[in-house]
Amino acid sequence: MIHFGGFGLRTGNDAHAVEEGVPSSQPFTYFSLFHRGRKLNSNRKGRNILFFRVSARGYRLVEMANEAKPCPCDMGYMMEYGGVGQEVQIEHIKAYLVKPPSDSDKAIIIIQDIYGWQLPNTRYMADMLASNGYIAVCPDFYVGKEPWSPSQDWSTFQQWLEDKKPTNINKEVDAVLRFLKSQCGALRIGAVGFCWGGVATHYLALQYPEVRAGVSVYGIIREREDRYELKSPTLFIFGEKDDVIPLDQVSVLEKNLQEKCTGVDYHVKVFPGQTHGFVHRKREDINTTDQPCIQEARTDILNWLQKYM
Repeated sequence: MIHFGGFGLRTGNDAHAVEEGVPSSQPFTYFSLFHRGRKLNSNRKGRNILFFRVSARGYRLVEMANEAKPCPCDMGYMMEYGGVGQEVQIEHIKAYLVKPPSDSDKAIIIIQDIYGWQLPNTRYMADMLASNGYIAVCPDFYVGKEPWSPSQDWSTFQQWLEDKKPTNINKEVDAVLRFLKSQCGALRIGAVGFCWGGVATHYLALQYPEVRAGVSVYGIIREREDRYELKSPTLFIFGEKDDVIPLDQVSVLEKNLQEKCTGVDYHVKVFPGQTHGFVHRKREDINTTDQPCIQEARTDILNWLQKYM
């Protein structure tokens, strides 16, 4: 059983979720959900799908309808999810920190998308990594500046981005690396980033060879001349129908990596039919047709990190 979001999700055939024992005329979702060996089952009929949240008071069920204008980049769903970690201060940065059930010397820096370090979806991914044996930290790389909001005017996006460049994060990365080594006992450190954070992860692969493995999820550097000269093994994940990073840009990336990236492993993977944000923004319980791709991409992340860390 692979663990997702701090939990293990399992059915009799080890699928991620399955409809079970209900007439097809009645929309219904059934989960076998495991946390620390305890099984929690829930079910409900109706238009809204049940979802689990962990808070300081424990487990509770929450219903969440399809958002009228989901994000990021108008794609996906915002989870209502509290997380199992805690907020900490790392020098000048706030961060979300979650540790695995048993001691580990492996740590992952999770890098936010444009909606910031407190986005529940990103914390869900941090918890997933922690439940698979990694110290997971999601720092506020905007250092207190307001993240993007789906209610903002997209015509102002470039202006908003001006002081939040994903390639201008060395001070924050250095602080997080010091924290992981000195306070968490991390000997092997990797990075996983989404959208804006995917670009930042690509940057770390160029600048920080001590970050032993990276996964850039729908994010690439476009402007640097050295953008194909990776210093650490990097997995790039894209969606076939991503309007933010169209396939021709993915092809250029792959072609130039083949020519210019020597001695360092990399892999470029495109998921058919998927859009920007599918790995961490699409809810697998609602998007049943997308569920295999969501699960496969998350498994790819875990396998890549395991291979190089």
